[in-house]
Amino acid sequence: MLSIITKAATNFCEHQIRKPYILTDDMPKMRMFIASINIMENNNTHIVYIGASEGLLQTLCEIFLFEEDCDEETLKDMLLETTNMIVGSAKVIAQEQNSSKAFDIRMPQFLDITDFDYPHDCGVNINIDNSNILVAIKENDAA
Repeated sequence: MLSIITKAATNFCEHQIRKPYILTDDMPKMRMFIASINIMENNNTHIVYIGASEGLLQTLCEIFLFEEDCDEETLKDMLLETTNMIVGSAKVIAQEQNSSKAFDIRMPQFLDITDFDYPHDCGVNINIDNSNILVAIKENDAA
């Protein structure tokens, strides 16, 4: 599942914000805005975490909202919208690749502004102009 969501996130970088990126396996130790979204796949719940640095969210607000120096609430909303765009795109990619990989997604939830330390099984960091999008997954959660 990580490969599908990573593909959706890199598509987001390439096509929506048109920014170069570098993929790394290291989880950045930095203050991030963090959201989660549940994915239901074959009666299993997976938690997908999307984290973004404040600088990246400010850049996204400039791109999508034509606003600079946004307040914290606007940055939270931009994170939730970004989470929807990435995971929604991942759902389409999964359906196109293999119908047995189809899944349902829930509404994203804003979690916190902190260093990422949520339990997860796998993840990737996407560095964009010294800003970050973090994607992490907790597989088969009992929630």
